[in-house]
Amino acid sequence: MRASYFAAVLAVVAIPAVWAATDEPIKPIKPAVIVQPALVELGKKLYFDPRLSRSGFISCNSCHNLSMGGSDNLSTSIGHNWQKGPINAPTVLNSSMNVAQFWDGRARDLQEQAGGPIANPGEMAFTHELAVETLESIPQYVSDFEKAFGPGPLTIAKVTRAIAAFEETLVTPNSRFDKWLAGDTQALTAEEHEGYQLFKSSGCTACHNGPAAGGASFRKMGIVEPYRTDNPALGRVAVTGRDADRFNFKVPTLRNVELTYPYFHDGAANTLTEAVEVMGRIQLGRKYTAEENAKIVAFLRTLTGDQPRFEIPLLPPSSDRTPRPNPFTDPPPR
Repeated sequence: MRASYFAAVLAVVAIPAVWAATDEPIKPIKPAVIVQPALVELGKKLYFDPRLSRSGFISCNSCHNLSMGGSDNLSTSIGHNWQKGPINAPTVLNSSMNVAQFWDGRARDLQEQAGGPIANPGEMAFTHELAVETLESIPQYVSDFEKAFGPGPLTIAKVTRAIAAFEETLVTPNSRFDKWLAGDTQALTAEEHEGYQLFKSSGCTACHNGPAAGGASFRKMGIVEPYRTDNPALGRVAVTGRDADRFNFKVPTLRNVELTYPYFHDGAANTLTEAVEVMGRIQLGRKYTAEENAKIVAFLRTLTGDQPRFEIPLLPPSSDRTPRPNPFTDPPPR
């Protein structure tokens, strides 16, 4: 197992519940247990701090807004200089349960993912070196890093580890479906229960299973019939180079899915009704009736759990040495 996995466990443990009395393919989620609060608190500050971007305007929360289901509700995100992003921003909620990060799985874990947007010219458009320089110029951050990591230089690895530690706490337990799994037979309506049974019998749980109801595998988009899109993303093939991985994408989680519209890697489905219709047709070769579609959508809405609740962090003030951002200049400010 990777060393980064053990580091993650030291910061926060988000353990899926196991209900021995059921063989249901979707499992409950338990709340996160924080064992390194200083590290998580530091990561929370960094997650919300736009000074890690070239413009001083974009933070992690810009595209993964924790008031909006951990997404931005845009088909593709907006980056530096109002650049249109190439792909839909997946939710950060429950992302610690993913087999890998990004739609194509190019990042092995949340720590590796956290470094990508900072240095991506189409997203935060900074550099890792400038990010570290900026944080080193802020006395409170220097103190916070020492509190979280102990003595030693402030590095981009520590920055990304702290952000990942905070993200690992962003789990959403206690959905109505979880309550049903735990034995509360009144937690679902008849329509919702019928929707779940249809969801299972149709074969949806072959991909959407486990605590996150997805995120654990890569699957081809368009098994029965091709998925037609003008989005240039090719999926997993961009990482592996294997033609067999063309148009294979990480299966998205269905947790909190009613909050994370629009859907698919290209953000082309604006509603759950549309998403269910498309998935049934191109993945399963099935055309749902309007009544069947409504039942599945009703079930999917029961997967919304308790959203993360915390006090918005007060970010430490810049010092006289802190580079001042100017979103209208090239190159990045120093």
